[in-house]
Amino acid sequence: MKEDGETPKRVNEVGNHIEPYVKEALSKYGYADTPKTKNGRRKSTGYPDIEFWHGGKAENDGRVVYIEIKTYNEKNVDTTQRSFYASPPNDKEGFKITHDAPHIVISFKIEKINNNYYATGFKIVDLYYLNGSIKREFNASNKELYDDKLVLYSK
Repeated sequence: MKEDGETPKRVNEVGNHIEPYVKEALSKYGYADTPKTKNGRRKSTGYPDIEFWHGGKAENDGRVVYIEIKTYNEKNVDTTQRSFYASPPNDKEGFKITHDAPHIVISFKIEKINNNYYATGFKIVDLYYLNGSIKREFNASNKELYDDKLVLYSK
C-alpha cells in the first residue's frame, strides 16, 4: 500500500514501495541509502536500488553491499520470464556502482489478497554466481534512422 493508502495498480509497483522499509531496517545495522553516481548525485532509477555500508554509520565506513529490491509471485517464479536486468545508463556519470562490492537481490513473494498486496515470503539471492545472458543489439531511434543524411529517397 502507498503512503496515501492507495493500493498500487500493478504488482511490479509494489517493490518500489517496499524499498524505503528495507532501507530503514538496514539502517539499524549500518548505513543504507540510494546509491550515488560518480559525480556524487543520488540516483533512484536503474540498478542497484540500495547501497548498504555494513557496520558503518556514514559512507566509507564498513563494507559496501549493493542491493536490488524485487518482487515475485509463486505462479511464475520457475518460468523463463525475464526478471532481472542491468544495463549501462544513458549518461556517462550515471553509473551507480562505484565500489568493488558484493551484489545481492532481496526479492519478496507478493500475494494479492482482498485487492491488497502482501509480502508473504522472501528470497535473498547472491548475484556472484548468476549466469545471465547478454543481449547484443544494434539500435537507433526514429530521429537517428530517418536523418536526412541517411535517406536515399522519400516521397
